[in-house]
Amino acid sequence: MRPSARREGVALLVQKFEVSERRACRVVGQSRATQRYRSCLPEPPGLRVRLREHAAVRRRWGYKKLTILLRRDGFRVNHKRVYRIYRDEKLLVHQRRRRRRCASLVRVVPPKATRPNQHWAMDFMLDTLASGRRFRVFTLMDHVTREGLAVEVAFSMPSRRVVEALELVAAQRGYPELIVIDNGTEFTSKVMDAWAFEHGVQLHFIRPGKPVDNAYCESFNGRFRDEFLNENWFVDIKEAGREAEAWRVDFNEVRPHTSLRYKTPKEFAATFSNPGLSL
Repeated sequence: MRPSARREGVALLVQKFEVSERRACRVVGQSRATQRYRSCLPEPPGLRVRLREHAAVRRRWGYKKLTILLRRDGFRVNHKRVYRIYRDEKLLVHQRRRRRRCASLVRVVPPKATRPNQHWAMDFMLDTLASGRRFRVFTLMDHVTREGLAVEVAFSMPSRRVVEALELVAAQRGYPELIVIDNGTEFTSKVMDAWAFEHGVQLHFIRPGKPVDNAYCESFNGRFRDEFLNENWFVDIKEAGREAEAWRVDFNEVRPHTSLRYKTPKEFAATFSNPGLSL
């Protein structure tokens, strides 16, 4: 248990049961010196205001990512101080948790990618405009760098449209060795199969009904849904497309990624020997 949580527990015991602070500290295992400690360092001017501004724009970001943005702004502050202010300002993010289910079949796992542009993953998402009309979102990402390679928005996304999106990315990065996909009709079509055969790309299909087999892309889609689709409402398809592309660039170049030790995907891609692989 964190000292701050123990401090709150001591205060609750003292208030609810009218016991002494000494006894309450003994119950929760908190040192009285820690309980009474108050920081003597002054709060950097403008820190609290800047944190609120970042949190207002990045409403689904936690305090660790916001700490990185504050450091980029020039504040010399650690994550613990940011967390205390984060709690004081009631900026805590509500976590949307889903029930996890165990896989019933043996999973065939492709070899792990070790360099950019080796494994890609792609998938589709659904959302609606303000008018209620549904549209589709095609997402493409790199397994190693976690870069969002493409986010295409359209009312209809047939196989030929998917191939066109892949060709645009391949023109900048080259073709991957393998693409992880589900069993949607756009991915199992003859057009997709012919494109993969022509360019020597292996299509790795996940088990039906097991999106966890495409975990990297599902994670990317989860961030896209949580930070973009759930936070915006679009009047028309062109607006949705523009804003989605802006979010993709922001994801690659600004958003710190936890699994990349809080580097952005673009910064992480730059650590590899061939800088041309980074979008």
